[in-house]
Amino acid sequence: MAQGSGLEGVVAAETEIGHVDGEKGLLIYRGHWAKDLAVRHTFEEAAHLLWHGQLPDDGELNEFKKKLVAARTLTPELRRLLDAMPKRAPLMNVLEAAVAALAEEEPAGPPSVDAAIRIAGMLPVAIAYRHRQANGLPWVEEAREEGHVAHYLHLLFGRPAEPAAVRAMNAYMILTMEHGLNASTFASRVVTSTGSDLHSAVAAAIGAMKGPLHGGAPSGVLELLEKIGSKERAEPCLRELLGRGERLMGFGHRVYKTRDPRAEALREVSAALAGDDPWLDLARHAEEVAVRLLEEFKPGRKLYANVEFYAAAVMRAVRMPAELFTPTFTAARAVGWTAHAIEQAANNRIIRPQSVYTGPWPASSGEAPVR
Repeated sequence: MAQGSGLEGVVAAETEIGHVDGEKGLLIYRGHWAKDLAVRHTFEEAAHLLWHGQLPDDGELNEFKKKLVAARTLTPELRRLLDAMPKRAPLMNVLEAAVAALAEEEPAGPPSVDAAIRIAGMLPVAIAYRHRQANGLPWVEEAREEGHVAHYLHLLFGRPAEPAAVRAMNAYMILTMEHGLNASTFASRVVTSTGSDLHSAVAAAIGAMKGPLHGGAPSGVLELLEKIGSKERAEPCLRELLGRGERLMGFGHRVYKTRDPRAEALREVSAALAGDDPWLDLARHAEEVAVRLLEEFKPGRKLYANVEFYAAAVMRAVRMPAELFTPTFTAARAVGWTAHAIEQAANNRIIRPQSVYTGPWPASSGEAPVR
């Protein structure tokens, strides 16, 4: 296999948007700790930060909210597209088509914040519309919440969400907005670097997010918690799994070698739901037991709960169907994708890495390839 396969450790861009330090457990959005943003700020404030470079003052926030609210709509053309898509079409493919179709309404030109707002505003509405359509549920025309996350939950479930559920989902969507040059963000920057439009860049990113190695729903965590079932069974169940050499889903991370700051923030925010939700109570207890047992079975490995562990717990607590985990992740990460596309276009050079040829050499050439 060629050296550098997977591009791990290769620097492909300079960015002011976000920073991930897996060794130290750091996640920064434009000079702010992502954990602090998730605990103390709203989706709208964090999105404004990633797109505009600073947190908004009151006046800026009001104007920004108005734009985002205006973007939360499906045109008649988009509705017809969603209605026409095959019922068994995966939701992620439906979202790719919806984003591509939205390009017809945009003027030609480089990626812009206004276009990014329209994409980010449309995606949650498209997810909720398709979900309710697929399940034979009526569309919720009366949903009018100002808050982006509260509006999404109302559209999905047909009723206003509880404040604690909105707070937990708000934290989740902030923490998944941005995470460095991951596969889907890289895809968005590569497409943008060719001079293509923002919608094509986001559609490509959605295609990458669909892959189970990147945006796959944390179903393994749900299965683990369901297998545990109760606090009393946590230690014997986890001890049995580790004794058989099995991996504990939701623990450890390819990037983070210490505590995942996203999991830490979700753990803190989920405390508001935990007292009334036995599922979150179980998750918090299982985490404590798992960390202790992992140190016993794998000393020195520093394996902690990752964002998938608490994402699964929070999603289950707010009654989010498992098939909507990755689409919801997508609705949040669209902010990061579009921020990176705008940054790429502002100082562009086409992204064109090289490969090392390892195939056969023509026998008649008289020379061997240079390795």
